[in-house]
Amino acid sequence: MTKEQPVIAILRWESGHVPQGLMQLEAMAGNSTNPRSYPFPVRMVEVPGANTDTVILHPSQKLLEDMIELSRRLADEEGIRAITTSCGFNAIFQKALAEAVDIPIFSSALLQVPFVQQLVGENRAVGVITANSAALSKEHLRACGITDEMNVVVMGLESAPEWSKIFDQPDMPFDMEAVSQEILGVAREGVRQHPQISAIVLECTDLPPYAARIRRELGLPVFDFNSMMGHVAMALSQVSLYEPQMF
Repeated sequence: MTKEQPVIAILRWESGHVPQGLMQLEAMAGNSTNPRSYPFPVRMVEVPGANTDTVILHPSQKLLEDMIELSRRLADEEGIRAITTSCGFNAIFQKALAEAVDIPIFSSALLQVPFVQQLVGENRAVGVITANSAALSKEHLRACGITDEMNVVVMGLESAPEWSKIFDQPDMPFDMEAVSQEILGVAREGVRQHPQISAIVLECTDLPPYAARIRRELGLPVFDFNSMMGHVAMALSQVSLYEPQMF
């Protein structure tokens, strides 16, 4: 039997550049870099030089150029039909990537925010939970079609002590129970302070394993990397909600 070839590639950070805590989260099904997250094959591709600094803290033009070259090669030489990334902060590269590559690029779960805003209406808010609200700029949002007219509430994890190890102590492991409570706490507090929030989008690709619990606790729809991946996978016939008819 011929092994099915991947048609979706995931550009991920370079090995040795991933904080210890994120490596623990990567072991969870639902994480963007865990192959167990998908009922179809995906192509994981490390991008040399991709890390916290070059993607989140100081977006690198050189990294963007390398990602464009790599994406073109995946499309031309390996038959990849769509490309995503393992960090939502690649949103800042969305416009440049999409314009430079001839296949669909979906760099960040933030691309879903305009869609979700339309679902809840302009008088209600879309909550965005991000790894670092200080680093999430208007440039990131605009690259994903998010405008100032939209009602978006950004909730950051950077002040949570355990989560902040990603930036302050990258070689230190997470206390997984503590970081879980921090993630859920940020979601609860955000909705308490902003009761107009009617749906949540998880920017960070390490958060989808917590999406189901956030949905249960808050009673709100939660969109994440996996809802975006599922949408594209359906468009490429990688998954289906029903048995397709052959005509």
